[in-house]
Amino acid sequence: MSGVWFTADTHFDHKLVSELRGFGTPEEHDQEVVRRWNKRVRPGDQVWHLGDVGIGALARSLPWMEQLNGTIHLITGNHDACSPVHRQSHKHLREWMGQFETVQAYARRRIVGRSVLLSHYPYEGDHTATERYSQYRLRDEGLWLLHGHTHSPERINGRQIQVGVDAWGLAPVSIDEIAELMLEHDG
Repeated sequence: MSGVWFTADTHFDHKLVSELRGFGTPEEHDQEVVRRWNKRVRPGDQVWHLGDVGIGALARSLPWMEQLNGTIHLITGNHDACSPVHRQSHKHLREWMGQFETVQAYARRRIVGRSVLLSHYPYEGDHTATERYSQYRLRDEGLWLLHGHTHSPERINGRQIQVGVDAWGLAPVSIDEIAELMLEHDG
């Protein structure tokens, strides 16, 4: 197994999301997310979390985050207080940087020799009837994009790969699984 993982939309301590995912309480949901994460991710692995760690203040997610294996890089999502979608994000950035290896609005990586963008938001699509946060979405210029935000079980849409836990059984997805999808759909 690979040592690099991607995920999004853990939504720790989020009552509505835990109910939508079939759990009785946020605590039951969060325990299961931690269990499935740690079943796949080893302590020395690198994880790219593409946003929406939890709901509200970082302190509400910390008890769960501290149990997770791996070194975690954060690409901020709309539910993360340090995300630039929030006017006061600058007031929270230092706190979030103390909990993650890096904190960024987006990033660029290489997978199977191709440039791949990482963002919380897809090029297009949302989990609501209206596409929100258009000013924070990357422009589609032909690169693969790994994203969260949509809460869809659908993993791939064109050159967009949804890495959120809703598409991957409440667990992170490995770089090898991403590479396989890219090669399968590149051809």
